[in-house]
Amino acid sequence: MAVLCCALTTGPAAAQSGSAAASAWKPGKATEFIVPSGAGAALDQAARKLTELLARDGHAPQFVVSNKSGAHAIAALESLHRHPGDAHTLMTLSTSYGNSLAQNALPAHLQKGTPLVTLLREFTTVVVRADSPLRNAQDLIAQLRQDPEKYSIGIATTLGNHIHLGVAKPLQQGGVNIQKLRIVPYKSSAESMVALAGGHLDVVSATTPNLLPYLQSGRVRVLAIAADQRLEGLFAQSPTWKEQGIDYVSDSFQGVMTAPGASAAQQAYWVNALRKVSETREWRDFVRMNQWEPIFLGPQDTARALNA
Repeated sequence: MAVLCCALTTGPAAAQSGSAAASAWKPGKATEFIVPSGAGAALDQAARKLTELLARDGHAPQFVVSNKSGAHAIAALESLHRHPGDAHTLMTLSTSYGNSLAQNALPAHLQKGTPLVTLLREFTTVVVRADSPLRNAQDLIAQLRQDPEKYSIGIATTLGNHIHLGVAKPLQQGGVNIQKLRIVPYKSSAESMVALAGGHLDVVSATTPNLLPYLQSGRVRVLAIAADQRLEGLFAQSPTWKEQGIDYVSDSFQGVMTAPGASAAQQAYWVNALRKVSETREWRDFVRMNQWEPIFLGPQDTARALNA
């Protein structure tokens, strides 16, 4: 994903968080926060909590969250790039954006966004209904090695993104012909989980927050989670891929970007505001509740981390 570091606009001034740099500009009207997924999904949940805290602490007069789902986040990026130099538009920055750049899936005019921060690390899971005959990851691998088209597998939102790779890569390590898998893209993981619970899918790949209500009600079972070690709470009984003989750990991130051509002062303002929010107890509790890992990286480190 070396393309990410080159394609995104960074600069030493962007990493500043001092009061002098941050006070040189501040939002003078409502700020739009664009989410490249459907309502209710993990990206949407994070964006809404983030804007709630930013608004509460007076970092902008008002926030409007806009959901713009679609392949490779093109609809969301088109909206972001309509406002060059205007930092009244923010957008979720995720690993999927870096994947799209690395795959040359984005036109050149949509590769100029300005990264601000990374806020959390997230983990993909592979999940089935509680009544599924599949008991663990090795059961899934064994069945798909015999017939790669046996099960419908739901993802969100784009082929080649971290949700798709979160099931395809470990299955490939297990000897499955992933080119023949029946992958079904949805607008959000919230939608794919509804389809799974309703019997319209056999398997879903999704990040942890999307599973919480289904685990609480006992409707689903996690076959594998792409974490370094077992998580806590509702996921304490969910085995990792590594436990089951597959050396796979996902390294996905969520953060925030703004419009191309944002000034150093605009970048500094948002980096400072987002850092302050990331340090609040409310944000940290929210992140931990969703079984994410809280981190904070500025613009340059964000580009490097997504490039790793």
